[in-house]
Formats: sequence, C-alpha cells, structure tokens
Amino acid sequence: MLAFWTEAAAFLLRWLHVVAAIAWIGESFYFVALDRGLKPPKAGAQGLFGESWSVHGGGFYLKQKFLPAPAELPAELHWSKWKSYTTWLSGFGLLALTYLLSPELYLVDRTIADLSGNAAVVAAIVFLVLTWFLYDLMCKLVGFRDRLLGVLVGLLTLALCYVATQLFAGRAAFLLVGAALATIMSANVFFVIIPGQKRMVAALAAGEAPNPLDGSRGKQRSVHNTYFTLPVVFAMLSTHYGTAYAHAYNWIVLAVAMASAAMIRQFFVLWHSGERAWRLLAAGALVLLGLLFWLAPSPRSDAATPPVEALSPANGAQMPNGSPSPTIVLPDAFGATPDTAAIQPIIAKHCIACHSAHPTLMASAPKGALLDTPERIDLQAALVHKQVVELKIMPPGNMTQMTDAERAAIARWFAARSSRM
Repeated sequence: MLAFWTEAAAFLLRWLHVVAAIAWIGESFYFVALDRGLKPPKAGAQGLFGESWSVHGGGFYLKQKFLPAPAELPAELHWSKWKSYTTWLSGFGLLALTYLLSPELYLVDRTIADLSGNAAVVAAIVFLVLTWFLYDLMCKLVGFRDRLLGVLVGLLTLALCYVATQLFAGRAAFLLVGAALATIMSANVFFVIIPGQKRMVAALAAGEAPNPLDGSRGKQRSVHNTYFTLPVVFAMLSTHYGTAYAHAYNWIVLAVAMASAAMIRQFFVLWHSGERAWRLLAAGALVLLGLLFWLAPSPRSDAATPPVEALSPANGAQMPNGSPSPTIVLPDAFGATPDTAAIQPIIAKHCIACHSAHPTLMASAPKGALLDTPERIDLQAALVHKQVVELKIMPPGNMTQMTDAERAAIARWFAARSSRM
C-alpha cells in the first residue's frame, strides 16, 4: 500500500512540476521576446525606454518598458516569481520521493563509484547546493564582464557533467545536472531578481531614485536563465533515452547536447531582435545529428552468431601445424543457443522484483514491462536485450550483481530467437 501511494504522489508531483515549468518557461520566453522586440518610443512618459505593439486575440496590445522605473508606481504590479518557486519545489519533491528515497535503485552504480545509499543522497544534495554557490560567487567576482562570465559558466556546466557522471548512475547524473542548473535558475529569481525588484519598488515608494545596479544584476541573471532553459529541458527528457546516459562518455554526450540546446535558444533570442541567424539553428541541428551518429551502434555482421569460447584440450592434442588443437565448448551452463526457459532463471533473479504483476521494489512495473512468465519475456525480448545487453543499464546500478556470463546468455538467446523469426 505504501508503494502505491508513493507512486501516486510521484505522479501528481510530476504533473504539477510539468505544468508549473510550462508556465514559468512560457512566461520567461514571452518576456525575452518582448524585451528583444522593443522599439524606441516616439514620445512618452518620463523613463520610457521602449515599446512594442502586437495583435492577438482579436485586439491590439501596447507594451511599454520603463528603465530604470516610471516616475510613479502603478496601483498593481505583476510579480513573476511563483511559477519559478513552484517548479523548483515540485521538482525537488519529485527528486526526493524517487531518487533520494530509493538511492540504491536510482542513484548508485558501484561500477562507477562505490557509494553507499546514504552517501549518494548526501552527495546529490551537496551537488545542488554547491553548484549554486559556485555560480553565484563567479557572478559576484566577475561582475558585468559578460563574455568572461559566459565562458566560466560554460566551464562550470562542463564540470557538472563530468563530476555527476563520475559519482552517480548515468540516468541520475543527467537528471542531477539538469536539477543543478534549474536550482541556479530558481535561486537567481529568489536571491537576486526579486529582492532587487523589491528594493526598486521600495525606493520609488519612498520618493527616491532606485539603484540601477539592481536592475542590471536582475537582467544579467535573467539572461543566464534564458540560456539554461533548453539545456535543462534536454537533461530532464534525456533520462528516458538510455542510449545517451549509458554511453561510456556520457558526460561528453550531455555537455554537447546542452551546448546545442543553448545555440538553438540563441537563434530564437536573436529572432526576436529581427536577426535571422539561420547559421545558429543549422549548427545546433548539425551538432545534435552528429551526436546521434556517434551514439548509433556499429553494425556487426556476426551479431546473430552465438559466441563460443576456444580452450586448449586437456589431452594436449595438436593441429597438423603443431599448435594445440582447440576444443569448442559451450560458453557457460546456459548453452550456446539458450531458449526462453533457459534464461528465465536469470530474469527471475535480476528482473522480477520490478518487472512483474506484483513487484516488491515498487508499486508497478516500469514501462508496464512484465517478465514473470516465458510468454511475457518473449513479448519484451527486444527491450530486455537493449536494456540488459546493449546498454547494460538494467538492473539499475547492477544492484543484483548480474554477471557478464548472464548478459552473454541473454545475448545468445536473443540472437537465436531473432534467427528463427
């Protein structure tokens, strides 16, 4: 019963997280488009910096920006903050309910780092907090030297990709890098943008001139948030693409994909200013396409041939050329061409705790993949082979210690099965 309610709560949190993220990103994109599309006003009130006309919903809109502030505050102000806070809080709640609550299942991969479950949880939280402090320190030290700061933020992101993939299971690493950048985004709103805006409003209410640095700092952090957005979305979605996070150089995969996403975002930012930088869109697309070609498995002519092992015979027999005569033996107890019944004990040992009608490690089988009968194993043959043999991401973190011999047996089973179809 607890597993059911945990899964239900995770589903509701995921729904809330996605809805809040859509609202936050949508509003952020709108304001970037508005800001980049402003034109110098022909005439207007004191402090009027720019304006933009648009038509939508059967009417016409005039948007105006005052910098640093209008001479007089309006009676009501819209604050853009709750969507950001809701997105981060729901995301962290989801992270805690799944990855942090079951670290041995989701966070730990002892082939990468020998961490206990508790150590992995602490490391994940420190990873998020430390990322914000390092980023914020860089911004304060570098100030408004934006090109230098941009390079440093890019290097920080690269370091996050590398460190995360050296500490956590691949899927968790991708998620945590995305969560770290999302933490920067929401912390920018909470610690820099909103406090600066509150000081500006307070100054105006007191009849004083607002400090222009508050507006400049807020704008700088807002720009950073703009370029983080698509990389964060990629990192979150990539947890459903095992080919990426299971790659031997997954940190490079993540970093390159994030760089491509940032280029694509820059294309749209420039578009709002009237520039058609098709080269950026083409470059981003080509980088992604090149990445997919790199991730694609190499075709093998012997893929369907069950592997065998050549061993020297005990009687010392020789070939005509004088070399020892090899004896061809079965690779292991599962046989050269195992059938489903032969590999079913492997599945029962390593997979049934999650992939059955009544799993013991979670409320329901991931992806609805049931492997508790021979017929169900046959139905999921391609998925089993991809996850267990090609990507080696199942069992998660190899928590049940599946051996190479067992993976090889599943490979031979799949090859023999494919050759009969």
